[in-house]
Amino acid sequence: MSVAVACTVAGSDSGAGAGIQADLKTFAACGVYGTTVIVALTAQDTLGVHGIEVASPAIIAAQIDAVAGDLTPAAWKTGMLATATVIAVVSERLRHHRAAQLVVDPVMVAKSGDRLLEEDAVAALRELLLPQALVVTPNLPEAAVLLGIDVVSLDGMHDAARRLCAMGPRMAVIKGGHGDGETVIDVVADAETGAAVELAYPRVAGRSTHGTGCTLSAAIAAFLARGASPLDAVASARAYL
Repeated sequence: MSVAVACTVAGSDSGAGAGIQADLKTFAACGVYGTTVIVALTAQDTLGVHGIEVASPAIIAAQIDAVAGDLTPAAWKTGMLATATVIAVVSERLRHHRAAQLVVDPVMVAKSGDRLLEEDAVAALRELLLPQALVVTPNLPEAAVLLGIDVVSLDGMHDAARRLCAMGPRMAVIKGGHGDGETVIDVVADAETGAAVELAYPRVAGRSTHGTGCTLSAAIAAFLARGASPLDAVASARAYL
C-alpha cells in the first residue's frame, strides 16, 4: 500500500512546538509521509526565540531538488521563510518542479512576539509565493500586513479573504483565533466559485497556542496529499487542530 507524501519548507524549532518538528508530527498523525526542506535554524523554547540562522540559498535549493526529484510530494507547505532571498529561491524551485498543491502559511511573528520574517520580505511573499498557492492561511495580523488594511470584524475577514484570493491563491483561509469570544470563526473564500464559508469552532481555553498555525497548515497539506478537495482539507485540518 502506497503512502501519500507531503513536504514542509520551513524553519526548525528546537523546542519542537512549531516549525519543521510540529509539521512532521502533524504529517504522521494525519497519515502521510513527511519530508522536509529546512530553510533556517532557530534556538527556540517555550519562552521565545533566542537565535536564528538562515540556510544558504544553495542548500535550500538542493533540498527542494532532492525531495521533488525523488519523492514527488503530492502536497507542499511553506512556513517560516525568514528573508526575501529565501522566498525567491523557494518560489523559483517550486515553480521549476511544478510543485503540486502548495499551502502557504505566511509566518511573520512567533507567538512569543519574536519576528520570523524580515519586513522587506513581505513584498516577496506577496508577489512571488501567493500566486503559486493553492491555499493561504493567514491569521488576522498576517492578513492585515499582507493587504495593508485592518482586519478585525467578521465582515473584514470576508473582505480580506476575497482580496487575498485576487492575489493568486485558489483558497484563502482567514483564521479567527486572534478574535474575541467563546467561538472561533475562520472565513474560507474560494476564488473559483466566488463563495465564502464560515467554519465555527468552540475556543479551547489555555495559553498553549505555540505552533497551532504550523499544525493547521501542515494538516491541510496532509489531507490534500491524501486526495481531499481544498475545502474538505481545510475543514478536516481545522477539526484535527
